Amino acid sequence: MTEDRGAKASAGRAIPSGRLARLGVFGRLAGGVAGGVVAEGARRLASGERPSMGDLLLTPANATRVADQLSHLRGAAMKLGQMISMDAGDMLPPELATILAKLRNNAHHMPPQQLDRVLAAEWGKDWRRRFAHFQAHPVAAASIGQVHRARLPDGAELAIKVQYPGVKDSIDADVDNVATLLRVSGLMPKSLDIAPLLGEAKRQLHEEADYLREATMLERYGALLEGESAFVVPSLVSELTTPRVLAMSFVTGVPVESLETAPQEARDRVMHDLVSLVLRELFEWRLMQTDPNFANYRWQPDTQRLVLLDFGAARPLPAETGERYRRLLAAALAGDRDAVREAAVAAGFLGEAAVERHRALVDRMIDVILGELAKPGPFDFGDRAFVGVLREQGTEIARDRETWHLPPIDTLFVQRKISGTALLAARLKARVDIRSMVAAYCAEPA
Repeated sequence: MTEDRGAKASAGRAIPSGRLARLGVFGRLAGGVAGGVVAEGARRLASGERPSMGDLLLTPANATRVADQLSHLRGAAMKLGQMISMDAGDMLPPELATILAKLRNNAHHMPPQQLDRVLAAEWGKDWRRRFAHFQAHPVAAASIGQVHRARLPDGAELAIKVQYPGVKDSIDADVDNVATLLRVSGLMPKSLDIAPLLGEAKRQLHEEADYLREATMLERYGALLEGESAFVVPSLVSELTTPRVLAMSFVTGVPVESLETAPQEARDRVMHDLVSLVLRELFEWRLMQTDPNFANYRWQPDTQRLVLLDFGAARPLPAETGERYRRLLAAALAGDRDAVREAAVAAGFLGEAAVERHRALVDRMIDVILGELAKPGPFDFGDRAFVGVLREQGTEIARDRETWHLPPIDTLFVQRKISGTALLAARLKARVDIRSMVAAYCAEPA
């Protein structure tokens, strides 16, 4: 584990653990958003505007309300908010993207009394005797748990991740409540069947809240990357790990975003390594850590290695998922627009209705992507000019809500990792020879 993962936590705020307490937060959130809609609507009508419901809902004030309340709830509710902000990436309006990003760096954490009760339940009332030192103030507070630094009597430095009380028991209700908010707000068309997505979200969140499962994934990645010069994975401390407490070695590092000021060669090498890791996960291991939150990567300037953290979202992948990606990427490398479109529909990236009703727009988007891939030399993630074009065309298609489509679940999680990796590469303005890296995996299978 690393120091200062994510934002430093500030004043403690007890996490609501009971079903009624959490439901009350959702009630206040819905009431606050509704009040914001009324106030904003009155203001705009008075100025002669005729705003849509979507315009009234997606105001900075309402987004701030949502971010604050979800960060108080933590758990599944906050995790879904983080996923929205990360997955949408460059496609979100700038104001909303900035506000939702608060969910990745919010500072609420358990106060000391609540923390003591959780650890006493997991380790026994005399748990402090196990340590020479246990830092009461967390070094990081995330969506499902907070991280503390500790030292054993033998001097070993540890990172201890402690799960918020009530998080696991509230997952199903939190997901259903968030879905209800989306439905009631009108942001989701009634024709879109999100039941499979909600079911999978619940399943993954239950897995992420199982620290014994995460411990297994931590060890698997440690074994897969053993001896690698580019990566560091913390070591599990199994004797202190329980379903709600994960203990591991403390690994020093700085935020990966600090590489923004590093030489171009260093930024390029780091992103080459991360893209290579994604390709190995997809095509070789069939196992992927699907949460690309920047806080899950740390950088060691002295060793020039990346520290990989948080394996709760690691999941096995069916062979057909990798094969769908292989066909799509092979078509893209060949510059074959028709083959790309067909592969995208076959993989579930595009719905048939969207292609049928917006063929020209879809093809223009494909042409933009193919044009970028065809440019000579490494792909320049710092050149974002084409993103605006894609956003404009994608927004036009998205206005036709009857063509909204949910890709296969595994594809959604893989794409989340790919999109997050691309966002980090853009943040670092890295240049990576994507074509040659992808081509190595795109040959027809024997």
